[in-house]
Amino acid sequence: MSRARVGVAVLTMGNRPVELLALLDSVAAQDHPATRVVVVSNGAPLGELPDGVTGIELPENLGVSGGRNVAMDRLREFGDVDVLVDLDDDGLLIDKDVFSRVADLYAEDPALGIVSFRIADETGFTQRRHVPRLGNSDPMRGGRVTTFLGGGHALSMRMLERVGGWPDDFFFTHEETDLAWRALDDGWKILYAPELVLQHPRTAPTRHGVYYRMTARNRVWLAKRNLPALLVPLYLASWTALTLARTRPGPGLRAWFGGFAEGVRTPCGERRPMRWSTVWHMARLGRPPVV
Repeated sequence: MSRARVGVAVLTMGNRPVELLALLDSVAAQDHPATRVVVVSNGAPLGELPDGVTGIELPENLGVSGGRNVAMDRLREFGDVDVLVDLDDDGLLIDKDVFSRVADLYAEDPALGIVSFRIADETGFTQRRHVPRLGNSDPMRGGRVTTFLGGGHALSMRMLERVGGWPDDFFFTHEETDLAWRALDDGWKILYAPELVLQHPRTAPTRHGVYYRMTARNRVWLAKRNLPALLVPLYLASWTALTLARTRPGPGLRAWFGGFAEGVRTPCGERRPMRWSTVWHMARLGRPPVV
């Protein structure tokens, strides 16, 4: 059984140079060395990088989706990567066997498409929003899931060749769910592996000024692109109700409804509704695509 060759992609905006170098040091310390490491700078100059790390400076910020696609394409050009590991630039691999475990997981299961790491702060705490399940799930319980965490995960290059890369137009938010749904519909498995830890500062998604607008817009695009027509209004109605229950009246809610309207009236890219068998499969995994 041959081990999968691991390539690493990191996005940065040039504002975390100390954290980026610490992350790259933790990548270099892995007991199963990465074949390639690519750092993409989204619209900012890159500082000096360690030997063996490929740096790409983009003239403009392409967002999470666009930047990750650039990294993915460069790793594909190298031709010696089986599994792509995406890591946030302010994350840290605290264990040295993360890549070896990832490589073994993919070697053992050819149908494995995506592995989601556990994201924990420096105390070991995992925020509820970083558990890819519904309900108050135990963050230490691994298993098959229907989505994954953007901050730390692994992707099969064979899967990416079949289902395509990240949705460029999404820019930020819900790009992971879009990719996950396409992977599931193509028959790939998604595994949440809590033993694979990316240490990451505890944060709130609302720290990004465009969060509310893009969350709503991309939620609509996600449904329009991927769901059977019957489920589109059900999915959007359930998320509208949840948003109204969770969000206080004010600028955030106004931005959310503005983004929702933008998603309804603008194109979302190619529509490829998932099969009803995929809907049922997701329901059996605990998260039907209506919530």
